[in-house]
Amino acid sequence: MACSSAPLSSLDTDLLLVPWFEGEGPGAVASLDAATGGEIGRALASKEFGARPYDLFVTSITDRSWRARRVALVGAGSAAGFGSDLIRKLAASAGLAARQRRSVRVAFVLRDGRAAAADLGELAQAIAEGLTLSEFNVGSYKTATDCPPAPAPAWTIVVDGSGSSEARASAAVARGRLLGECSNLARELANEPGNTLTPREFARRCQAVVSEAGVSVEILGEDQIAKLGMGLLLGVARGSSEPPQLMVFRHEPPGAPASPVLGLVGKGITFDTGGISIKPAEGMERMKDDMAGGAAVACAMRAIGLLNAPIRVIGVVPATENMPGGRAIKPGDILTSASGKTVEVINTDAEGRLVLGDGLWYARQLGATHLVDIATLTGACVVALGKITSGVFGTPDAWVEQVRRVADRAGDRVWPMPLFDEYRDQLKSDIADLMNTGGRPASSITAAMFLKEFTGGLPWVHLDIAGTAWAEEAKPYLPKGPSGVGVRALAELAFTSADWPR
Repeated sequence: MACSSAPLSSLDTDLLLVPWFEGEGPGAVASLDAATGGEIGRALASKEFGARPYDLFVTSITDRSWRARRVALVGAGSAAGFGSDLIRKLAASAGLAARQRRSVRVAFVLRDGRAAAADLGELAQAIAEGLTLSEFNVGSYKTATDCPPAPAPAWTIVVDGSGSSEARASAAVARGRLLGECSNLARELANEPGNTLTPREFARRCQAVVSEAGVSVEILGEDQIAKLGMGLLLGVARGSSEPPQLMVFRHEPPGAPASPVLGLVGKGITFDTGGISIKPAEGMERMKDDMAGGAAVACAMRAIGLLNAPIRVIGVVPATENMPGGRAIKPGDILTSASGKTVEVINTDAEGRLVLGDGLWYARQLGATHLVDIATLTGACVVALGKITSGVFGTPDAWVEQVRRVADRAGDRVWPMPLFDEYRDQLKSDIADLMNTGGRPASSITAAMFLKEFTGGLPWVHLDIAGTAWAEEAKPYLPKGPSGVGVRALAELAFTSADWPR
């Protein structure tokens, strides 16, 4: 992926992608209308193209002095909404359109005057992320050869400015390209079927993901997990013939301070039947993506290593299947966590919080001072926030707000949910320290309250991505399938430690 500040007329490309805002006339981009023989002006005057978000108008460039073959105006809506989130989505939608047209060389234009010097890097990075996200292929198991997936074009991002501006934009483009690629790696993992991506295979692939990033990885098997006393993880794994795995990633750059240490914990349920409290058959095939949180942690660790984050980061991913069987845990069983807390299992389909409980405890033992866990945890969060926004829970408020700001800037939109102490009452058990579910009322909140029990009072955030990890309906900027949510937010968080609460 290249970056250029050359005049548009000199760009040798098959397709120019140009964001266009509502109300703009044909002269908004100098000489472009003339280069198309007035086709842009005609389309605007006739309302054929109204610049509504994600609309596309494609026409040929007829001026022989221009080297580009065609131009595509990409509807950007109101200029008042312009920013990194919008341009990331515009780039993704335009990239998908360019791939459908099988364009070989494509240039995306960051319009003159739309990027202040302070925002140039952020916007260029967002464009690079969006174009890279458009490269993901959900149909990796299709064997038909009559219509193979379109290859990714050679991308160029065009910025306006001096050589120093181009250098700054080039660095941002490289960063965005890497973060987009790591997001796509997480999507690939979440798209794998459960018979392929078993816990051991998940661990093997995650190890490969971080191997070239300077991140060390340790894979603990069932015996080692048992020695750590992780009764919650082992309990969930009992119903499966596949042994559980515990992945531990460490980014320890030379000269990094002793504190803070970021601990990332991801749910790695490679397939979730619900166990004895079995799920309905309809839609159960989607439960192959119940490891999306674990994939986000592994792929974020790759980005953190390759971008050389200045602090120590620990990633913990407990991985197992949740299956029914003769050895599976049953409602009413009591499990003992690695922290010593006992848990009465009320519903075996509330398994994610069990494995995360042991994972959070272990991140603390490894020295984490600030915790973030990420999981496709509760259907209740989907009811509350839909498929657009992830839920964010945690304490203290300053840590929650820090994660929220970083996530929103990264395009992983989140919304804070309450954690009042009274919700803890719903988890009281008559015979154990707590139950693993507090019933239907406020069930996404009580799930977070359960996790809070294993954080040891450290600054902690829980990201519930049950609604955002998978797009059930295609959007102009996101095809149906896994989204890679959380990768960019977790990676970017590792570069903001100066703003963390102590």
